[in-house]
Amino acid sequence: MTWFGTCVMVAMGMASPAMAASDASGTWSGKPAPLATPWTAEVSPDNALPEYPRPQLARPSLDHPRWMSLNGLWQYAPADGQGAPPFGQALKQQVLVPYPIESVLSGVQKHADFMFYRRLVDIPADFTAHGQHVRLNFGAVSQDATVYVNGKQVANHTGGYTSFSADITPALRTNGPQEIVVAVHAPVDSANVMVGKQRLKPEGIFYTAASGIWQSVWLEPVPAVSVAQLNLVPARSLDAFTVNTTLHGRCEGATLHVTAYADGKVAGEASGPACQSLHLSIAQPHLWSPRDPFLYTIKATLTQGDQRDEVTSYAGLRTIAIDKVAGRNRIVLNGKPTFLLATLDQGYWPDGIYTAPTDAALKFDIQKTKDLGFNTIRKHIKVEPARWYYWADRIGLMVWQDMPALPNGHNEKLSEADRTGFRADVSAIVDQLQGETSIIGWIPFNEGWGQWSIPAAAELAAQIKQRDPSRLVDARSGANCCDTKGDPHAGDVYDIHDYQGPGLPSPDGTRASMDGEHGGLTLGVPGHVWPNTPINPYGAVKDRDALNDGYVANTAVLRDKGPAVSVSGSVYTQITDVEGEHNGLFTYDRKVEKVDEAKVRAINEATIRANGEP
Repeated sequence: MTWFGTCVMVAMGMASPAMAASDASGTWSGKPAPLATPWTAEVSPDNALPEYPRPQLARPSLDHPRWMSLNGLWQYAPADGQGAPPFGQALKQQVLVPYPIESVLSGVQKHADFMFYRRLVDIPADFTAHGQHVRLNFGAVSQDATVYVNGKQVANHTGGYTSFSADITPALRTNGPQEIVVAVHAPVDSANVMVGKQRLKPEGIFYTAASGIWQSVWLEPVPAVSVAQLNLVPARSLDAFTVNTTLHGRCEGATLHVTAYADGKVAGEASGPACQSLHLSIAQPHLWSPRDPFLYTIKATLTQGDQRDEVTSYAGLRTIAIDKVAGRNRIVLNGKPTFLLATLDQGYWPDGIYTAPTDAALKFDIQKTKDLGFNTIRKHIKVEPARWYYWADRIGLMVWQDMPALPNGHNEKLSEADRTGFRADVSAIVDQLQGETSIIGWIPFNEGWGQWSIPAAAELAAQIKQRDPSRLVDARSGANCCDTKGDPHAGDVYDIHDYQGPGLPSPDGTRASMDGEHGGLTLGVPGHVWPNTPINPYGAVKDRDALNDGYVANTAVLRDKGPAVSVSGSVYTQITDVEGEHNGLFTYDRKVEKVDEAKVRAINEATIRANGEP
């Protein structure tokens, strides 16, 4: 019997002991999952991602909840894009929010370019007491969303990867349930908008589309003037934060008091006008790193007249930069050279497509990356929900954050409107994620996908750097691939792709260097692969032993030869299989760990040590 047989779980190792009891492929709707994860059967209309969605801006209360989840069953109908919104009309189908309509967890499991969502909501009376306003929040909707409350338009948002919010107080009825209708247009790859790897006809390295509401929806009562975003940027001196705040409502007369706590004790305080930057000094600074992911608890109080808005947040004190080490440019974390040993993480799920089935599942990939000895994740041409970054911050992984690509590949004929839209989406993503400690760098283009000219990568790198000078910018991951545009000679990092590699690029006069993709050793596990997809190998191996040996040998090159060329990082493809790609360290369903964790961790830790670590 080969190891692929009935003993595969024993031979390859279960992902965790608890998973053996979670093999069911059934779902809440009765539809069989094409490939179930250990969490598929746990999802129901009563517990669809019930956690508070935005850990960096929470409003706690000791006596009653300060928010209301709208995840769960909504009425649903595909549309033709021509008809009026169905106000006052029950829709025939149901969809489980926030799972994209193509996913089995949504209950729909079919794409539509246009669609309507409808839900009736009873808002608690205390949400509108004492002059409070009610905000309706969306984590993300792909691609264009128009929101109505009781027939009145309250929001229109374009961009499938960014959150948005609306004050719905003026549209609320005095009595009875409130009707929320969301009209969505999801063109996927038929329009030049950010879609990453989504395709209407997935194949090879492109995957199933994820349309409609795909992140959490919730209501929250707030004062008339409230905190919209709270970002803490570490000072280069590593003894303070710069606190930047944006508000819903007018800034005039509003003041902000911010307190940082370390292990429950006050570590620093600052006060001042709410819409101006504050300097928050930290006593006895405790730095954040993958080895010690320490986070300060942040409490902020916004005051305007007799109105108060109290929020909690968190932040890690760390810096990332390029500096000379032995005469060569290296990436330095907290002023010390480090080697960013990463996996490629695409963020796809066989049951939820773009949306992890549960928060435990969302955490799983990050935790296993850490357990395997990596210190970095490249989040590949996708933006995740806020809780994903929360887990990366707390577990302690550095993150290269890609921008989701346009769908048209290498196309110099993008219209100026398409380019303007991409630039705007890039800025919105940077603004939204600026507070995340784990994100140490931005990547606007992957191998030139959607890059309309040679200068475009340099242009976007400069745009991002101006907006966020506290992080690195990798202007183009895969400068050597896969067309004639080549290296933009811009940004902070020279990045090549080398399958199977690894590549060992040297830093140049202005940039550090890394191998942004390599490896890709392919091993399919029968019973744990996406149905009806051919294997898309970068290089097949025959069995688990060969995969282990191949990974160790591949990474040993970085350990043994990396220090001599001063390379600053690498990205192994990839943490899990995804649809037609079977080159993960885990299967797509996360049920089988295809490598020996101890062996992988040992070579990874040795590689990080050999190349310098803080």
